[in-house]
Amino acid sequence: MKNQLRTVALLGLLSGLLIAISYWVIGGLGGVVIGITLAAVTNLVSWYQSDKIALAAYRAQPVSFNQAPDLHRMVQRLCDRANLLMPGIYIVPSPAANAFATGRDPEHAAVAVTEGILQTLPEDELEGVIAHELTHIANRDTLTQAVAATLGGAIAMLAQIVSYSLWFPASRDGNRGANPLGLLLTIFLAPMAATIIQLAISRTREFGADAGAARITQNPRALARALQRLESTARQLPINANPAFEPLLIVNSISSQFLGNLFSSHPPTQARVQQLLKLEQELPQSPSKFSFGR
Repeated sequence: MKNQLRTVALLGLLSGLLIAISYWVIGGLGGVVIGITLAAVTNLVSWYQSDKIALAAYRAQPVSFNQAPDLHRMVQRLCDRANLLMPGIYIVPSPAANAFATGRDPEHAAVAVTEGILQTLPEDELEGVIAHELTHIANRDTLTQAVAATLGGAIAMLAQIVSYSLWFPASRDGNRGANPLGLLLTIFLAPMAATIIQLAISRTREFGADAGAARITQNPRALARALQRLESTARQLPINANPAFEPLLIVNSISSQFLGNLFSSHPPTQARVQQLLKLEQELPQSPSKFSFGR
């Protein structure tokens, strides 16, 4: 419940930023109305089309049981253990090793893995990764992250439009009602705020998904090994896609030293590994069925 309230507050702040920027750019009641409309449209689009948008961003292709029987069996086995519906299975045509889940709820969900991760990870580590993604689906994290990414992208786009307007200003009458200070804040602060909010949503969810995967597989050490392996390979071969969907991936795909971990869409891998090894000591010795319920 605490995480859900935090998510609602963060998404509300993103929508508020979008409305405020529209007001600063356009001015007056018209700017507020346009901002509310943009916030509503982006929320609705990301709610109902988030799976299609994310899958298209990574060029993921659906695979049938006949095309990938081992992968289908693994996902079905983990879904049965967690009492979840079978999601759509997709493969991303990329040598990079990564994975993500998307969809607005467990009834409209998909799990996508890259060709690279299928070749890189042994079976027990791949199970941990898929269980992590299934936990995101069960907790509806994928919807939250998709909405945040869409709204954050809209804020960044508006900020870019504002920056162009300063280089190519409209007539004096056309700019009536705009706030110069607001324009500067929009250019410099709004994109940073939107990014930090997106990353805060992602970071709070990753530890929960790791813990859920540990309970489903009863093998947190395998996921810990997978995270270390994936982080190492991601530095050498990042996956190319729209950065707005970076929070969906199980590990960061963009290597950057700028401001350290502040602008990382995931918690540090070492912190995740330590948490998983701690969970290993708390889990019962004999496997038991773990269920999210539905």
